[in-house]
Amino acid sequence: MHKVRIIPTLLYKNNLVKGKKFKSWRVVGNIYQMIKLYNLREVDELIFFDINATNSGKIQFDLIDEIADECFVPLTIGGGVKTIDDIEKLLKVGADKVCINTAAVENLDFVKSAIDKYGSQCIVISIDYKMSQSKDREVHINSGTKPTGISLEAHIKNVNKLNPGEILITSIDHDGEMKGYDIDTINLVSRISDVPLIASGGAGNCEDFFKTIKKTNIKAISAASIFHFTEITPLDVKRFLKEKGIKIRI
Repeated sequence: MHKVRIIPTLLYKNNLVKGKKFKSWRVVGNIYQMIKLYNLREVDELIFFDINATNSGKIQFDLIDEIADECFVPLTIGGGVKTIDDIEKLLKVGADKVCINTAAVENLDFVKSAIDKYGSQCIVISIDYKMSQSKDREVHINSGTKPTGISLEAHIKNVNKLNPGEILITSIDHDGEMKGYDIDTINLVSRISDVPLIASGGAGNCEDFFKTIKKTNIKAISAASIFHFTEITPLDVKRFLKEKGIKIRI
């Protein structure tokens, strides 16, 4: 049985930031100091997103090179990835996996080419969704700022056909609220996709992780606000889960 992974997410917008519902960004620390801290705490892996990269069209390869030099755990990089050359450069500067979001909506052929070239294990598809006024789960792109009119279910089915290594799903409505994960949607996606999932958006305490794992059987959970705005660390979460009988890397 695979052990559950707890994965801190780092959001970068000129500084390390965190917001609520992909808005109201506030600086929460220095990116290099935070990576060093997570190294010491022996997290399973890290996810790094450059929020500006999609809109600016510029991936900061020099910055990512410096971050990768400081990071001693597996590192997934996302933000502005839209060409094979982008992926090639990210892997060369130290990314272990590359995360694709907006381009996976706009150009599925690119995703297929990326998976064919680098293998499924290298490619993570990130999907941000939000409940629309009609109560449908709608995919958003460009760091959650642009609704697409595409349902989460339809996009998941399209992505599933390409067989990426993992799918990271983030509830915009739950992001930064620290009130728990969107368990209903995690279970929905699990029913229509056989690609391993990473759940993101909503952790406020250790119980939120446990509840999500028990009710969805998911094997990877990402979180950010809980590690920035409380004294809870990834190791605290792991110890709590182990005491609850969850198989965890610790």
